[in-house]
Parts: sequence; C-alpha cells; structure tokens
Amino acid sequence: MSTTIYAVIAALAIIAAAAIGWIRFRGLRATPPQLRPGSPLPDFRAVDEQGDPVRSVGLHGAPAVLLFVRGNWCPFCSRQVSNLTQHYRDIVDLGARLILVTPKPLETTRRVADFFKVEFDFWLDDELAVTRQLGLLLEGGVPGNYQKEYGSDTIWPTALVVDAAGIIRYTQLSRHISDRPDPAVLLREIRKTLRT
Repeated sequence: MSTTIYAVIAALAIIAAAAIGWIRFRGLRATPPQLRPGSPLPDFRAVDEQGDPVRSVGLHGAPAVLLFVRGNWCPFCSRQVSNLTQHYRDIVDLGARLILVTPKPLETTRRVADFFKVEFDFWLDDELAVTRQLGLLLEGGVPGNYQKEYGSDTIWPTALVVDAAGIIRYTQLSRHISDRPDPAVLLREIRKTLRT
C-alpha cells in the first residue's frame, strides 16, 4: 500500500475515534451537589395528574424511585416508561413508589403506563422550577420543531433512588440524551436501600 492510503486510513481512524468519543461524552455532566448520594432529597413542590400540589417530603416513610423525564415528545423517555413496566411490579412489591417528574405535558407517558396497566405517579414541573432547584435544567434541549408548544428548555434525564428517610441512595444522570438507566439497576438499588 502506498503512504497516501495509510495516511487516509489513519485519518479515518482518528476521525472515527473522535466521533465515538464525542457521542459518548457530549452530554456528560456532573451530579449536582444537592443530588449526591448521602444527601437528603431537597424539598420541592410539584403538581400531580389531578392538579393537586405534592411535595417531595411527602415521600418519607417508604423508598422511592424518582425519574426526571423530558416529556411525551421525547422518544427516549417514552421507551424508558415502556421498559420500566417490566420491573414496575417488582419495585412496588418491595414497598417503593415510582414517580415520574416531567415538564408538560403528561398525556403520552400516562397513555404508555395505562397500556401496560401500571400505576406510576406522574408529577408535573410545568414551570421547570423543580428542574432549576435540583440543577437539572437543560437549556435549549427541546428540538426546534417542538419549541413552539413546549418551549426551548427542558429537564436533564435523571434517576434517583431515595430511602424511607428521604436520603438519596443512588443518582444517575443520563450521559447523553438517548441514555437511560437500566430498570434492573434501579430495582437492585431499591433492594440495597432496603437492606441498609
């Protein structure tokens, strides 16, 4: 092979490695200090599906899995809800609650849950106040064709496992927009929480 062909192959390998690295780490962000394991879950207020106010301190007394999802327009979030249905019964049979916190609207994620006959709790963070309080704001994260209806900012996908005393035991921020936690991992973390 000529030197030119080797140079082209080397350049393509470098470009491919850089592209893979960028895709894997482009969304990497640090866990906000208020969501680090061992910290109390901050007290925040949201609204449930019936429009009634709810507070995170109301979760004390039982462990909980809280999933912060972007909304019904996000195919990765809809897939996440669908994947969770396979482990939903295992989670609630351990005495834990499963709560999805989302900026508007709730309809599609609720339809997915209804289809699989599971009772997730859905909390609405309509003005992104909780999202900002917890350090999970993703500015400009809504694709352009959805911004007219949903605005431009959204939530960074995150999973928390909280014990019965309100202490965060597990935190996972998505590394990039398409990445979501494995429901089996959340189930494992709930079991670990119950043993402590």
